[in-house]
Amino acid sequence: MRIEVLVDVKTTLGEGPLWDVDEQRLYFIDSFDGRVFRCTAEGGELRAWDVPAKIGSLCLRRDGGAICSLASGFHALDFKTGDCTLIHDPEPDKPNNRINDGKVDQRGRFLAGSMDTMEEGGNGALYRLDPDLSVHKLEEGIVVSNGPCWSPDGKTFYFSDTWSNEISAYDYDLATGGISNKRCFASFAPLGDGVPDGATVDSEGCVWSAAVYGGKLYRFAPDGTLERQIDMPVKKVTSMNFGGPNLDVLYVTSMAKPPLPRFPGDGVLRGALFAIHDLGIQGVPEPRFAG
Repeated sequence: MRIEVLVDVKTTLGEGPLWDVDEQRLYFIDSFDGRVFRCTAEGGELRAWDVPAKIGSLCLRRDGGAICSLASGFHALDFKTGDCTLIHDPEPDKPNNRINDGKVDQRGRFLAGSMDTMEEGGNGALYRLDPDLSVHKLEEGIVVSNGPCWSPDGKTFYFSDTWSNEISAYDYDLATGGISNKRCFASFAPLGDGVPDGATVDSEGCVWSAAVYGGKLYRFAPDGTLERQIDMPVKKVTSMNFGGPNLDVLYVTSMAKPPLPRFPGDGVLRGALFAIHDLGIQGVPEPRFAG
């Protein structure tokens, strides 16, 4: 195994690495600075787009452009013009919330949840943006939405409310986009380092989760048992996604500055985008939004 710094742009809050198999490009974001980045598998040809608010995640659209989850709701980003247009704000009455982490299911729906910016109250919710651009609330009472991803067959949905200190699993209805039968998939409490942030699933059905503030990546087997851990060069790792031509490079984002004073600082590599090679594991392609 080899860990390298791929791009060191010192993202204030790096998040949401997304490898697109069609373009063979890696996207990632700076949540606090409101920027979307794109580069090659090797970190070259770096491009950036500004968006008009803090950004929690993005997904690519089948017909071009992207959907962004911003502090002010779901937006459509046009990469050619840089225009970012509001689709729907599901929480206009909650100015202290922002939409956070999100991913696309196998049928092309975008699931993203909101969070309390002070990370204290259960003011957030989980939403589904359908291809017809309608928005549906799936769950509420969430402090910080993070780590949405699916099993390779699409029938199990994984999701974390970060400060619950566990990853939850749900039955996922591919026909309707509904969730049910919530249960604890893996608890971070016995692990002692960090809390669950961004996540991804590999081709073997194992769930990878970034232990933010703990500097570790955890790989959980499909039954929820801890299969391995990777110690990272920084404490504030935030999310990950498999990419590269063979989907066997694990790209990991980190933050340069904690969002609140109570959270710890970090070393000189804080805010870097990392690439982990020679894991002997492949990821699964990320679907595009169907709308």
